[in-house]
Amino acid sequence: MSTIAVTGSTGQLGALIIKSLKTKGANDVIALARTPSKAEALDVPARKADYNQPNTLLSALQGVDTLCLVSSSEVGKRLEQHANVINAAKEAGVKNIVYTSLLNADTSTLSLAGEHIGTEKLLKESGLNYTLLRNGWYTENYASAISAAPQIGGVFGSAKDGKISAATRQDYAEAAAVVLTHIDDHKNASHELSGDVAFTLEDLANEIGKQTNKSISYTNLPAEEYASVLIKNGVPEGFAHMLADLDVETAKGALHDPNNNTLSTLIGRPTTPLSTAVKDILNG
Repeated sequence: MSTIAVTGSTGQLGALIIKSLKTKGANDVIALARTPSKAEALDVPARKADYNQPNTLLSALQGVDTLCLVSSSEVGKRLEQHANVINAAKEAGVKNIVYTSLLNADTSTLSLAGEHIGTEKLLKESGLNYTLLRNGWYTENYASAISAAPQIGGVFGSAKDGKISAATRQDYAEAAAVVLTHIDDHKNASHELSGDVAFTLEDLANEIGKQTNKSISYTNLPAEEYASVLIKNGVPEGFAHMLADLDVETAKGALHDPNNNTLSTLIGRPTTPLSTAVKDILNG
């Protein structure tokens, strides 16, 4: 069996991908992390790999056949970091790279899309086999809103009635594990991945209310006002404005992926329902 390595292995998605690989019987998996000691709980060999230190990447990728490149969390630095990984992979003799991109990256109006498009271009020009996992929104992105809603009595945003085709990180992780363990079936492919059933923020508020037996409403705010609310609640100013702008694009359909069951087909089951995701978050 070929050797599979996963970057960002101590992050929320990377750790779930490794656990899913183990569930599927992959027994030659390497966790790549900036601090390998933090990956001990994954019970697989861990190697130091820092996106910002190419020398660590080249060493970490020795003997790796297939690399899962989990996109960096450092918005604004991603393209340079991803380029470091791709260049090191080429030099180390990696054969395949599976990259976690963004839903409809090439047509998306989200500000996050640019670095993903740039990374996809680098992969296509690299000469390596690549697979693009264009992940939709994570339901867990609303975890803080779900947890706070029972205390503050509502959900706030600027998404109006925009539909959100979200799925859980576990859903996306399982899909990545399927692709990584059947890489020959997915070489040079691009998969648009999203939840089976879309919801609005009003649907989210209603679900929270149903599960907590409280009156939870959704309040739509102008983007600047929503950003101000986030800032007052401790969200850094730049990130708050990014979230508000994202909601504006959500209202225009940027997170909606109608009639797409690629994710559920890959994982062999329906994607996790909103009710289950909300319950898990509320139960912490």
